[in-house]
Amino acid sequence: MKQIKGKRLTDLKPGESAIMKALDSKSKIRRRLFDLGFLCGTPIKCLTQSPLGDPIAYIVRGTVIALRKEDAFCVLIEEKDRGQL
Repeated sequence: MKQIKGKRLTDLKPGESAIMKALDSKSKIRRRLFDLGFLCGTPIKCLTQSPLGDPIAYIVRGTVIALRKEDAFCVLIEEKDRGQL
């Protein structure tokens, strides 16, 4: 599978926000992320990382969702200003 280039959800640091652009996955996680509210144009804010860095907590549509790095890597983003959501 050819990987799409661009910023990924895993690039966000705690406190930073972004807008979701696309999902770079054809696996089952694609459908699961859609069900959780990861849709194009959705604002996402990185809340915190676990002590070992995996999983990472994000705020999506008012809900805190923890994703493994391998799943968060599938989400392409467009960065927003720090703290803006």
